[in-house]
Amino acid sequence: GTILNVSVSDHERPDSLLLSWDEPEGGAKGYLLALSSLGSGTLLQNVSAGPNTTSFWFHGLTPGTRYEIEVTATLACMDTTSQSITAQTRPSPVHNLSLSSGGSRASLRAAWAHGHGARDGYSLALWHSHPHSLVRNVSLLPSTSSFLFEGLLPGSQYVLKVSTLAGSSQASASVQQWTAPSIPTQLRLSPASSTSLVASWADAAGAAWLHLELRNLLTQKVSTTLSARRGLTSYTFQHLHPGTQYWLGLSATAGPHTLVGPNATAWTYPLSPGNVTLSSAEEQNSLEARWSIPGGQRDSCLVTLHEGEHSIPVRNVSVGGDSDHVTFHGLSPGQQYSVQVVVVAGPYRASAHSTAAWTEPQAPPGVSLSSQGSPHSLLASWEEATGEGYLLLLSLAEHPVKNSSVLRGVTSFTFEGLHPGTLYTFEVSTVAGPYTSSPRCISNWTYPLPLEQLTLSNGGHSASLQASWRAVSSGNYTGTLWETKSQEQVRNVTVGSDWTNVTLENLVPGRQYTLEMAAVAGPYRSPVRSATNWTYPLAPAGVTLTNTRRPMGLSAFWDKAAGDVDQFHLQLYSKSHAAQRNISVGPNTHNFTFLGLSPGTQYFLKVTVLAGPYRSSSHFATEWTYPLSLANVSVQPGRNPQELHVSWVESGGGRDHLVQLSVAESLSIIRNVSVPRGVTQLDLEGLVPGSRYRVEIISQAGPHRISSQTAIGYTVPLPPRSLAASPLSMARALAVLWEAAPGQRDGYLLSVLEEGSSAPPRNLEAGKDSTNVTVPQLDPGTCYLVRVWAVAGPYRSLPENITGCTVPAAPTNLSLTNPGSSSELYTSWNKPPGRRDHYHVTLYSLSTQSRIQVQTLSPDALNITWTHLEAGREFAVQVTAVKGSLEASSINVTQWTYPLAPVNLTVSSPSASALVVSWAVLGGGAEGFVVDVGDAASGNPVGHTVLGGGARSHILRSLSPGTCYRVALRATAGPFHASTPSLTHCTRECDALLA
Repeated sequence: GTILNVSVSDHERPDSLLLSWDEPEGGAKGYLLALSSLGSGTLLQNVSAGPNTTSFWFHGLTPGTRYEIEVTATLACMDTTSQSITAQTRPSPVHNLSLSSGGSRASLRAAWAHGHGARDGYSLALWHSHPHSLVRNVSLLPSTSSFLFEGLLPGSQYVLKVSTLAGSSQASASVQQWTAPSIPTQLRLSPASSTSLVASWADAAGAAWLHLELRNLLTQKVSTTLSARRGLTSYTFQHLHPGTQYWLGLSATAGPHTLVGPNATAWTYPLSPGNVTLSSAEEQNSLEARWSIPGGQRDSCLVTLHEGEHSIPVRNVSVGGDSDHVTFHGLSPGQQYSVQVVVVAGPYRASAHSTAAWTEPQAPPGVSLSSQGSPHSLLASWEEATGEGYLLLLSLAEHPVKNSSVLRGVTSFTFEGLHPGTLYTFEVSTVAGPYTSSPRCISNWTYPLPLEQLTLSNGGHSASLQASWRAVSSGNYTGTLWETKSQEQVRNVTVGSDWTNVTLENLVPGRQYTLEMAAVAGPYRSPVRSATNWTYPLAPAGVTLTNTRRPMGLSAFWDKAAGDVDQFHLQLYSKSHAAQRNISVGPNTHNFTFLGLSPGTQYFLKVTVLAGPYRSSSHFATEWTYPLSLANVSVQPGRNPQELHVSWVESGGGRDHLVQLSVAESLSIIRNVSVPRGVTQLDLEGLVPGSRYRVEIISQAGPHRISSQTAIGYTVPLPPRSLAASPLSMARALAVLWEAAPGQRDGYLLSVLEEGSSAPPRNLEAGKDSTNVTVPQLDPGTCYLVRVWAVAGPYRSLPENITGCTVPAAPTNLSLTNPGSSSELYTSWNKPPGRRDHYHVTLYSLSTQSRIQVQTLSPDALNITWTHLEAGREFAVQVTAVKGSLEASSINVTQWTYPLAPVNLTVSSPSASALVVSWAVLGGGAEGFVVDVGDAASGNPVGHTVLGGGARSHILRSLSPGTCYRVALRATAGPFHASTPSLTHCTRECDALLA
């Protein structure tokens, strides 16, 4: 046929198709155009076109749909030619395409509405805007209307292109959106200088833009705003005000998203003050500090005043930031000061220092001028005044004699080479910096020369003293005699210049006197010379030494003689001790008790009177101390039960000891033993074991006796005899028996310890007359170590030991079961409480009435399987728990083995009414046999016969002639049976006639 060259195009219109064709050679009378749905074949449009038409638009089509178009050309002579073509309309793009972050920094959700018509699917392409790069390419099913893009970068712009696919055509729609930005962290604002602040932050990659706002907190005005692209991590703000607090706010922006970030505050450094000076003020002892106010702002000015060379801060004054001076009042005169001015702005400071300045000094107070007893010098002294030093001037009758200057810290100066007895004037002024104070003046005389070698002696007399000296200058001598202790004046003495001694009479014995004498020259006396001495004392009388009935004490008594006494010296000693006591007591004491002496010792006493360097002694007195009762008297058992060992500690003194022994209950003394001093122990023999005794020891010294504390002791009891331990009929107790040993005891102590156990032993007590104890609540089948002691007081005898075992517990819940075997049986039981050495398991044959097997099993065994048994036989089993020679058995249980099925079963008919059944057996056979007969035709039972175990055949009688019967045979043994396959056999038709 003629080729029409049909073609289709959509011209990017989703609801139309343009059909084009070539006119055939010779032309055409017209065209018939048919549009149908591809697949269903449904005719949708049928259009006729004129002869000169070569194209046609199909409108109102469904976007994205496949169509089949057939063009039929009508040729001359009613001939036609046709050609078909398939085409698909362009798909519609999606509607309402959106891309939203939902506040997320790492995801965007795309959503759209399906366009009209059909589609094969969607293609999604997600692009990152900066830089322009493809991030994700996704193909989706045509029914999908949303998709979540995850793992995106925060604060970034993305462009999404959604393409609707239909065949080879597609229709696209685009949308763009930003992910939410991330907020930078670690925002810091710190000063770089007095006019700049440095801001820094971290994690800035998650925002497209960062907006920074710097605000002056003093004026609340915005100083600087800044927008920075992604990646900037620091910025320096310049041209700021010094000493001013600023607030910095930061926010992150990405497209329509803005997040307020952290903020920070900081101060710029303040400027230092200038031209700091310190100078004198109008008011005395005041200084004024001045400075120039620096530029910028500040909170306050802190002015610190420093004192001295080491600049010790002494004053702190805080003033307003606009102040430029401070006056310090009440300062120390003559002191060096400097000042520091600190400008404070927030946490930062800037300071400047002044040069030093001085306050005017004052003359030193406390000025004195003294000769210090020297006729050729004067000592000038004064109290410290603040300043650098002092100017000194010494004048005689208004004529300067000596001048000098000394540094600060010197408060005295000695003028040498002066004339004795001369009046001098002293002036002193303070120097501080450029200032000198007005002088302070004082006058004084040099002293005359004193007398020399003044002495005072008693010459052994108790009522007079003689004074003597050497004269060294002219003039009279004057003196005063004093009682040294009371400072009462006794008499005045005045003598001429040619006197060199004088005797002072009618004085008190043993009293100390002081004589003071001086040379007189004009209105002054020379330095006083003095001498001191005592008159001789009188010896004490009536010295005695008595015992105070204290074990360690003696009391001394004496009478005081006339006159004074400084103290009494007591000397106490003993001929038996090298050491002695030397005690000094006051003059008003007339008795003294010596404590801590050796007990039981004879002592001697001498009392000496002391007055100054002189002493007088009494005669000797003597006495004995009481002996001490012996300490730590101990009564312990001796080397055997018939002995006691007595020991004690001697406290010193005494001649001998008497040891008295008595029976504690009766208090009657049964022993008196005398031991010499120095012996501290004694063994008492021949006593009753296990008895309680009382010991008392008496000590003697001179006429005195004393007893010790009573001590109680026990002899050790003898151990029990013939100890035995046997189990009782019940399985949880032991009976312990013994025989009492000679002597006494308070009771018995028993210890029961389970062998091999780490548990503590169990203790029991028994009365002194007991000879047996039952120990209950023990574990069955367990051996115990039993120890028995006789007890007397705190002491025990040697133990008697014995080991006893309890009866084991019998096994319970014993069972003997057949596992379905003709040669095996299974035995099991429950584990009984307590212990055992092993089990004996015995198997009996009830058929032969004999024991056929005995097994010994471990103590933890709980079952056993018997094998190779005779089939069809009854057996019994018993389990016995064994502990040493003790046993406990369970009950007996019985069971059968399965029988073996009979073999060689045969059936014969010896007559018309009988059948003979015979068989053989294997192994032990069976307890019995059962023969069942039934009509082979009807299956009705005919006979049931039970036979003994020895049967091997059986005759079935009274049967019907010529009838077939089914015969079944089974062997039985207890509840078990075993069958052979049944046989069918017929009786004879009739018996042969008897001849």
